[in-house]
Parts: sequence; structure tokens; C-alpha cells
Amino acid sequence: MSQKLTVAVAQARTRSDLPSTLAALKRITAQAASRGVQLILFPEAYLGGYPRTCDFGTAVGARGAHGREQFLQYFKSAVDLGDTPSGAGDDWVERKLPTAPGKKYRGDGTREYLEQVAQETGVFIATGLIEKAAGTLYCSMVFVDPSRGILGKRRKVMPTASERLIWGQGSAASLKAITTEINGVKLTIGGAICWENFMPLLRQSLYSQNVNLYLAPTADARDTWLPLLRTIGGEGRTFVLSSNQCVRYNELPSWITDHAPTQEDGDRYICRGGSSIVGPLGEVLAGPIWEVCIDDAIDASDAISKDHDGLVISEIDLEDCERGRLDLDVAGSYSRSDAFKLTVEGLDLNPPPF
Repeated sequence: MSQKLTVAVAQARTRSDLPSTLAALKRITAQAASRGVQLILFPEAYLGGYPRTCDFGTAVGARGAHGREQFLQYFKSAVDLGDTPSGAGDDWVERKLPTAPGKKYRGDGTREYLEQVAQETGVFIATGLIEKAAGTLYCSMVFVDPSRGILGKRRKVMPTASERLIWGQGSAASLKAITTEINGVKLTIGGAICWENFMPLLRQSLYSQNVNLYLAPTADARDTWLPLLRTIGGEGRTFVLSSNQCVRYNELPSWITDHAPTQEDGDRYICRGGSSIVGPLGEVLAGPIWEVCIDDAIDASDAISKDHDGLVISEIDLEDCERGRLDLDVAGSYSRSDAFKLTVEGLDLNPPPF
């Protein structure tokens, strides 16, 4: 049976509030489905937002009152998936956690909305989001299967630079890969969020699970990002999908821009995108694309007619991963596991069963 699959990355921006962003995700996924896409990746922090340029009124040893108000607004915009602060893992995935009396489900309904969109469109959805649990925010990613619902969720284990002020650290146990089949195509899917991809041992923890689809949602639009993706593809003999937002300053939330220390050029791009797809020999299959956003095409009601509308699409052959392992297999013999040992707290590094 053919192991070919049509995949896409959406270069989309967070809308003004969560309901608007969820509605945009649904429209984008439907557009992708109409073009034969079977799996789609949305950017880091797509739901809830990436608060680019915001300092939350902080300096070393000081916090301003307006910064606390900004954090309040950011907290309100985050997603409640009904998970626990420590992360309940499989118990959360399998809906074994208790629900409140009189409630149909835990959380704010976002999980159920994503599962419904995946089911209605027939598209496997992976998306970055900002998740709240107790009083902490986490930068997370969920994997949503059209027939089975959410198969897994992971939290970024190491927020980068100023992100550490506003996001907590996720458990390394959440690096567990998931398996699924789409039209007979067998997938082992893992994901690393933004600068987690610069962590060599974290990458190896995913390679060790024999992933053939490596998802890398990001907020990094620098020229150095694509070479990293090519390294991951060639290193892990895996397909790599990376999605970033494309955002102008005037598209940021008002709770950020109203407290900006200086007047900004509203049309200035503060993130240019760079979404792309890379193959298992490190070759660039599609993208990167710059200064184009699928939201603009949708708003103009002509997304399908555009060649470069913010959707990066490629047909991939998952058997190329096995072809590439002729000469390099860092999950198997090439890892020299007799000489080098990697352990991750709470994580089984063996390839997950189908």
C-alpha cells in the first residue's frame, strides 16, 4: 500500500480573541481539506497568542502594575484543556479525570471544538496553544486525529529567554510520540516547540522513538531556522513540518500596543513567517514563505485561488524515511546504544507500538 500523504503547514496569525482564532482554524482546515490535505500544522502559541514585543512591565527586581494587567489579559486569552498543573498524561488523553458535577467535560470546550473540526474535515490537526492550569501558563501542542480525537499533548519543557517569565516548564514525559494511521499510511509523530529544537538530547529523545513525522511549530523567523530544520530532517531521517505566524505590529492585541514605550510603525512586520517542509535527507520540499498570511487570503475570500496564500503543501512519501536509513539510523544501530546512553525522566524511549 502506498505510504504517501499530503501535508500542510499554515502560516496563520492569532486573531483578536480565542473564539475568532478557533473560527479561523476551522476555516483554514476546511480550505486545506478542499485541496487534498490530510494533516495540517498550525504555529506555536496559535491559540492564546504569542505576546511578541511585550515585556509585561518587568525589569530585574521590579514589576509594574500595568504589566500585571497585561498578564491578566493574556491569562484570560489562554486555553483551558482541563488538564492538571503537573500534567495527567494518558489519564487526560483518555478522559479519565473527574468532571465537575453538572458538566459534560473538563475545560472550556476547546478540546471538544478541535476534535469536532478534525472529524468534520477529515484532517489530522496539530496546533500550538497557550494552556492554563491553576495559575500557570504553558506553551503546548496537541495532536488531534479525525476519528480518535486528541491522541496526545505536550508542554514546552524549556521556555526561551523572556518566555520563562510567563510560561511554566512542561514535563519531559510529554515528549512521548503518538502513532496513528491516515488512509493506511502509518505515522509515528513527535514534536518539539521552537527553540526546544536546539536541544540535542531532546531531539534524540524523539529520534529514539523512530518518528517519521517531526513537527516543529515555532516563533523564530530568522534565517538560521531553516538550516536547523534541514539538520533535523537529515539527522533523524524524518519529515519535518514547521509553521510560524506572520504578524504586523498593528495586528497585536491592544493590551500590548497600548503600553508600548515608543510609537511603532503599525505596518511593520514583527514576524515574517518562514513556514516550510523538509524531507528526510535534509532537502527543502516546500517553502519557506515570507510576509504572507493565510488569514489575509481568507479575509479576501480567495484562499483557494492563490498559489502562495499562506498554506505550504507537499505530498510526502513516508517510505523515504526507511530509504534514508540505509546509511543513517540514529534510532537504531547508528546510535551506538552499547556505548552511549540517554534516559529521560518518565519517558520510554522505545518506538511506540501501533
